[in-house]
Amino acid sequence: MLYLQLGSSLIEVLVSLLVLSGGMLGIAGVQSVSLRNNQAAYFRTQATMLTSEIIERMRANKVAVDNDAYDDAAGAATAACFTAAGCTPNQMAAQDILDWDADLAAALPGGVGVVCLDSTGNDGTAAVPACDGVGTIYVVKIFWDDNRDGTANQRLTTNWRPL
Repeated sequence: MLYLQLGSSLIEVLVSLLVLSGGMLGIAGVQSVSLRNNQAAYFRTQATMLTSEIIERMRANKVAVDNDAYDDAAGAATAACFTAAGCTPNQMAAQDILDWDADLAAALPGGVGVVCLDSTGNDGTAAVPACDGVGTIYVVKIFWDDNRDGTANQRLTTNWRPL
């Protein structure tokens, strides 16, 4: 007796297509996780660079640091800082904070930050940064929304002691 086996090649092709599609879904999942982690690393790098930026501005304006002009200061535009006559160190501190806040908002999703004197540096939230104004160590606290759910869920804090 002779039996014909028709369609066996088609079944083999369908099984290999199923295995291949499962592998492609796995690759897509790995790619998605990789992109998310790269974006998180990029945001942390931006936060680190912005921390260095404000600390360098403070180093350049030692008089304002000694006057505590950077301690939990609100930024303010000062037109005199852009003239040949210049502005006072405290006005420059307010301008520095204003510029830095704008850079934070542009570089990080939901990016906000504060520079303050704080005895317990690694605390607080974006809404309540928890600066107590005690001590001689400035803390730069930056908050941003890493997963873009509307809540700042990442924080970078850096302590800096003026010389």
